[in-house]
Amino acid sequence: MTVARILSVCIVLGLAGAILPARAGETGQPGDGCYWCTRDAIYERTKLIALLEANPNMDEAVKGPQITAARAEIHALRATLGPPQWDWSTPCCYTRKPIHIR
Repeated sequence: MTVARILSVCIVLGLAGAILPARAGETGQPGDGCYWCTRDAIYERTKLIALLEANPNMDEAVKGPQITAARAEIHALRATLGPPQWDWSTPCCYTRKPIHIR
């Protein structure tokens, strides 16, 4: 009886895995509409570069490829980054008339 239950659970899990596949590259990647996620990822890569460059105890041969890879990721992320999409209920302060002091 237990073998039949284990077999049925395995079949259900196998079918669920076949029916609901994850899209390639979706895990851990910021979405197209996620401006803030992309901006935060760029900030994290920039912070990583700064920490690697400031560490005198790490060999240049070790941190060099890491810095190059982080810069390439920043470049790729900036290419996907569009203008910020603000969700404000009021218009931006730059739309008002300028104030002139006499």
